[in-house]
Amino acid sequence: MDNFYIEDWFPLFMFASLGILVFTGLPVAFVISGIGIAFGFLGMAYDVFSFIEFFNIVSRIWGGISENMVMVAVPMFIYMGTMLEKSGVAEDLLECLNMLLRKVPGGLALSVTLMGTIMAATTGIIGASVVMMTLLALPVMMRRNYDPSLATGTIAASGTLGILIPPSIMLVLMSDLLSVSVGNLFLAAIIPGLLLASLYTVYIFVRCQLNPSLAPPLPEGEAVHGKDLVMMMLRSFLPPVFLIVLVLGSIFAGFATPTEAAGVGAVGATFLALVKGRLKWPVLKDVCERSALTGAMLFFLFAGATVFSYVFRSLGGDDLVIDLVEGAGLGPWGILLLLMLIVFILGFFFDWVEITLIVLPIFAPVIAQLDFGHHLDIGGLEATEAQVLTWFAVLVAVNLQTSFLTPPFGFALFYLKGVAPKSITIQQIYKGIIPFVLLQVLGLILVMYFPELALWMPNTLLE
Repeated sequence: MDNFYIEDWFPLFMFASLGILVFTGLPVAFVISGIGIAFGFLGMAYDVFSFIEFFNIVSRIWGGISENMVMVAVPMFIYMGTMLEKSGVAEDLLECLNMLLRKVPGGLALSVTLMGTIMAATTGIIGASVVMMTLLALPVMMRRNYDPSLATGTIAASGTLGILIPPSIMLVLMSDLLSVSVGNLFLAAIIPGLLLASLYTVYIFVRCQLNPSLAPPLPEGEAVHGKDLVMMMLRSFLPPVFLIVLVLGSIFAGFATPTEAAGVGAVGATFLALVKGRLKWPVLKDVCERSALTGAMLFFLFAGATVFSYVFRSLGGDDLVIDLVEGAGLGPWGILLLLMLIVFILGFFFDWVEITLIVLPIFAPVIAQLDFGHHLDIGGLEATEAQVLTWFAVLVAVNLQTSFLTPPFGFALFYLKGVAPKSITIQQIYKGIIPFVLLQVLGLILVMYFPELALWMPNTLLE
């Protein structure tokens, strides 16, 4: 009876242990891998796990993560984003957009949103994006008497777009976990990412139109006109746009793999720093160190999650999840909504890396077996399993946008508060992000109800 009980419920205890130990402050990679190893030994004590299986974990890490050429793109995208932060590209871009939108209600806030969208398409490093935009934009917004909640909410939400808009590190990881094409995921995420940016833009414009005191316009005396404005656009707007075309265009046109395009992006970012005269030894050293540390942290998490997921499956975790889902008596849509709710709630407490590495391998097989009827049929063609998983991955990605903004562990809020002026209170930040979280939920509902938002581009361009 004991063996039967352990065999059926050990995976559930693994999740419970993870939920408790993640709050101890220990590195998440140690927690995930430690729980996997500990439950492996407990499984040995109850004859539901064998010691020889630990050797399978090593081969999975080495033969899966370490030899996956797509994963090589991750450290190069990290390098690209870090170098762009140091090169002054973002600072010049914000100034240019501010001049172009100076007569539009909420022009500076809209400039921050557009800059977040453009920078998202060049880097997927959320911490760097939020810190950079806070340092650049928030002091200017405060000097111009912007509402603190509107200013902080705009910066936090716009800075997180990089996790969804390609080339996104999260999408590269998802493609590996779901065994779907990273090119398909990149294409599928473009419209949902731009949809979120559009929702932010409409919200800011309408709110500032109704209440102009929230965002006073730029004084005419500070504006740039004529030839000076054209030169500013050539110097500040075109370089990041060119880099986006270079990286994403080469992938979508089939000229380069994501890994090769990441290398091109890294070289392009270095070239921009050289042109701006910022490519000095201290800068290059700092960029390389930060890129190496961030990459090492991510790959340590990948290895830890491999340990956890292998032991979880070996102890019958997949069967337990399927039994629980089937026992709930929910239909396909009920199961999907339940999973989206679980991901949303997990976002209050976990980072996107932990949620992705834990949730996707467990729930993706369940989603792949569900029948959504003709809802996912695009152009009269029946959806394949790969298209279902692509749609599901985009839904999770949009959902995970909220994990950066929801307290108590919204990392974008921590980044923002850490570098914001002391006059900005955490209450103002929390108040500012509420409308943007609601907009993200609206975006999730739209992609769920209109799957062509995610599937049209990969179906059309890769057919």
